[in-house]
Amino acid sequence: MHVGTPTGTNAPSLVRHGPLALRRLLIAAGARCAVGFGAPRLSVLIFHRVLAKPDSLLASEPDAKRFAQIIDWIATRFTPLPLAEALERLQTGTLPDGAVCLTFDDGYEDNLTVAAPICRHRNVPFTVFIASAYLDGGIMWNDLVIESIRRAQGDVIDLTDLGYGRHPLPDTQARASLVDSLLRSWKYLPFDRREQLAHELAARCAPKVPSPMLSRNQVRKLASAGVEIGGHTVTHPILTLTEKSAAMREIAQNKADLEGLIGHSLRFFAYPNGSPDKDFTESHAGMVRSAGYAAALTTESGVSSPDTDTYRLPRFTPWDRSALRFSVRLLLNARHPR
Repeated sequence: MHVGTPTGTNAPSLVRHGPLALRRLLIAAGARCAVGFGAPRLSVLIFHRVLAKPDSLLASEPDAKRFAQIIDWIATRFTPLPLAEALERLQTGTLPDGAVCLTFDDGYEDNLTVAAPICRHRNVPFTVFIASAYLDGGIMWNDLVIESIRRAQGDVIDLTDLGYGRHPLPDTQARASLVDSLLRSWKYLPFDRREQLAHELAARCAPKVPSPMLSRNQVRKLASAGVEIGGHTVTHPILTLTEKSAAMREIAQNKADLEGLIGHSLRFFAYPNGSPDKDFTESHAGMVRSAGYAAALTTESGVSSPDTDTYRLPRFTPWDRSALRFSVRLLLNARHPR
């Protein structure tokens, strides 16, 4: 007799059936918890890139194979919806069980070339939030850092004159560690200083980094294929570090740029970086509202309910390598309706 084995019930015996039963139970529980046990709950997933193949310097970004597994899992266990439909049905009480939306931030080319065919195959709609300054050959500061360290010659990089020390680069792991350190150190610097450092690093290590971003023509292709295009500011500043009038220009000009490009109004906005009260405040939410957006999304974890602030919608980051890990995090995420 196994101690702790349920008797006289229909409950599954995790002791008798072992790890496989536990794994299946957790996966089922994760899906069920995301559904909300009958209550209207909306999960919104956030991605940035989907790589053609794995990249050790972009370890948090799924490659095509892993993304396809995630999409297969979502398509078979949930109800993927366009963002506009999901938000409308959340408010009207007609949201289906397991409602989920996919979103991508920044405007990377692989959203079109890699992610879109995978989503199309499974009939999973998605939204792309675009920082318009980087279309047609631009590159964001974080990508400059990554590609500069990737291309740095030799086994040491000396950043002492910039105030960031001397770093051995014996292997890819050391390069990945340096990338992480620099991104963390520079992320909340003033915008101009952050740009200066990133471009100085690129000038030394990688003066001809190709742009990973969408072109304007590719944005039109996404829109014409039914992909929702959303706003994400012009240059992706952290709004709390941006002067008020400049923040309003970032929001409004980005909307005007993208609307002129695709020929119709934008409905949704995603805050750059996206952490409430750290990267944006209620004042910035008011700017988004006054610019004419119907809703805005954050990077705060949790699920949306009918009571959620429309300009502070949470999103979940499903960057797990297995359905089990994804399910466990769904369980934790769904505990927090915002």
